[in-house]
Amino acid sequence: MFFGSGKVLVIGEKETFIIKVLLGKLNDARLQTSFASENLNAINEAWPEDGLIVYYLEAGNRISPEISTFLKDKLSEDNKQLFVIGDAVDTRSVIDSMPPHLIGKVFERPLNYENFVSATLAYFNMVAEGETKRSVLIVDDDPNYMGLVREWLKDSYKVSMANSGMRAIKWLSSNSADLILLDYEMPVTDGPQVLEMLRSDQETKDIPVMFLTGKDDKESVMAVLSLKPEGYILKTSGKEELVNTIRKFFMSR
Repeated sequence: MFFGSGKVLVIGEKETFIIKVLLGKLNDARLQTSFASENLNAINEAWPEDGLIVYYLEAGNRISPEISTFLKDKLSEDNKQLFVIGDAVDTRSVIDSMPPHLIGKVFERPLNYENFVSATLAYFNMVAEGETKRSVLIVDDDPNYMGLVREWLKDSYKVSMANSGMRAIKWLSSNSADLILLDYEMPVTDGPQVLEMLRSDQETKDIPVMFLTGKDDKESVMAVLSLKPEGYILKTSGKEELVNTIRKFFMSR
């Protein structure tokens, strides 16, 4: 549960009277605020380690390609979301250029401050409950390896585990995942069979899958890639390599 002191960075062309009022309303709700102009160095310097990013667009304003790229990378890397304020025609350009999971909410001008503060507090409640994290499902019959990978990922992602393909299918019938890490070689129902089942189901066919494999010879790798997964991860990979592979995957979405 969130009890205040969340950090909010508001980015805008300049710190107008409207933005100062917005910062004041957020302060009244016991939130820490800061402002950064549309300058890459200023945004980077003010970027909160934990918190929410808000972009206030004046009429006819657009986010520069340089800042847009920076925001996409940093939001993905830090598991943050962006609130956008502006006229519909201006916010549309942001929505079209950003991956959907990075956009938390869009607010039209003139801004309803009460609704905005309520949405901001709701966002911090979601963060406190871990609900803004991307969901990763690990499917592997080796509990030791599965537990190790969970330990590596749990601080950045919402991690669930299934020790068989059928348990994974059952779990997905009532839950969702943003990425599945699927063991290629499992008893009874192996990875390729599970992938085929996932792709034949309307509810799961679009969930990205990366194979986990212990074999790195050319023939084995080609067999894995022939199934056209999002990628594969060798089980001999260390923490840094595995975490970076998944981070880059989500940054590309």
